[in-house]
Amino acid sequence: MDTRFPFVDWFRNSSPYINAHRGRTFVILIEGEAMARGRGEQLIQDLALLHTLGVRLVVVFGIRPQVEQALNEAGIVPRRHNGRWVADEAIMACVERVAAEQRLWLEARFSLGLPNTPLHGVELTAVSGNLVMAKPLGVREGIDYDHSGEVRRVRVSAVQGLLDRGSLVLLPPLGFSSTGEVFDLDAAEVAQHAAMALAADKLILMGEEPGLYDENGALQRQLSPDEAEPLLSQAEPGSEQARHIAAACAAARHGVARTHLLSWHDHDALLGELFTRDGVGTMITRHRYEQLRPAELGDIGGLLELLEPLERRGMLVPRSRERLEHEIDDYLVIERDGMIIGCAALHRFAEADMGELACLAIHVGYRGGARGSLLLSGIERRARRLGLASLFVLTTHTAHWFVEHGFRPSDIESLPPLKRDTYNHARKSKILVKPLA
Repeated sequence: MDTRFPFVDWFRNSSPYINAHRGRTFVILIEGEAMARGRGEQLIQDLALLHTLGVRLVVVFGIRPQVEQALNEAGIVPRRHNGRWVADEAIMACVERVAAEQRLWLEARFSLGLPNTPLHGVELTAVSGNLVMAKPLGVREGIDYDHSGEVRRVRVSAVQGLLDRGSLVLLPPLGFSSTGEVFDLDAAEVAQHAAMALAADKLILMGEEPGLYDENGALQRQLSPDEAEPLLSQAEPGSEQARHIAAACAAARHGVARTHLLSWHDHDALLGELFTRDGVGTMITRHRYEQLRPAELGDIGGLLELLEPLERRGMLVPRSRERLEHEIDDYLVIERDGMIIGCAALHRFAEADMGELACLAIHVGYRGGARGSLLLSGIERRARRLGLASLFVLTTHTAHWFVEHGFRPSDIESLPPLKRDTYNHARKSKILVKPLA
């Protein structure tokens, strides 16, 4: 149905995500380049919106370009090794000053509430402090890193207390030691450890790139840590991509449900990733966002919604709720973030050592990929486990697709007797058979 206001449909479709994110903890890293390039204002508005929707936010901010500018202005040339600079006293003086300036700028922007501004009427308390404990990198490969450090621990109870009181927590790339020293930290490492310590629901890393790409230049929507980690060896040591991949994989392996790699260049990236089913960047998770699995009774509603348009067009034989409930163990489904977007069934005819591939369907919004082939492969594996010798399918619209996947045209005599007796001659479905040997 057309609407005069396109955002209304988007808002309706986003409502499941609004409910799902309420009360959840997100750790979000915004690299310093975003602030240096003027993207801070828009991102702050998006973060404030998340806060008003009930998301518990920990925001880690980077300061690399701002520190580099300060060093240039001071005529200081830092020594670098493996992507980190050796933070001596002169460099640390710049790091501490820039971190304080950036924190104050963020706090001021989160306080903005003038009429006709996006934050009007929003009471948002942004809090920072000595919330990350650190230790020195020490001497590595003969290099003394001085005040360059790494995270020792995050003060979880203190951060949780602030979140429980409704505050937004700001974490600079600085860490403190029990001896009273301050250390320069990698912002991605701070975000990673904060997400792991808090058992955050999401870690969101906002950098230059929209995500990770395959060898053909296609954006990868979802990867497991094992799939993403090989890309680390292709990235320059110490680069933003290397740091983000390492942080994302480590977080995913240590209990963070989903890690997202997004670009701050895209003004819609943060909200688009969180409030649409397909997102806009790369998600790294140990749990499959889209998976092929056996159907369950709880999938009946999703199956009916998937099949109804195809039944209405005559592509599939109508199936009642009662029939689906009775045959649910025959079905495989493809689930994408809680939505059933594909299905197929295997009906066994044991007396003929044959199985019927039935009800192969893909949601109209997810065609053009390999999901049909994935379902067919799953049905074939199930048929082989049952000891069936062949599959048959009856189709009125997609005979060519089945021929391309190894089926051959046949006739009614090739069907099992029970199927032969119930064949609908008026429908004139084509019969195709595929040996499984």
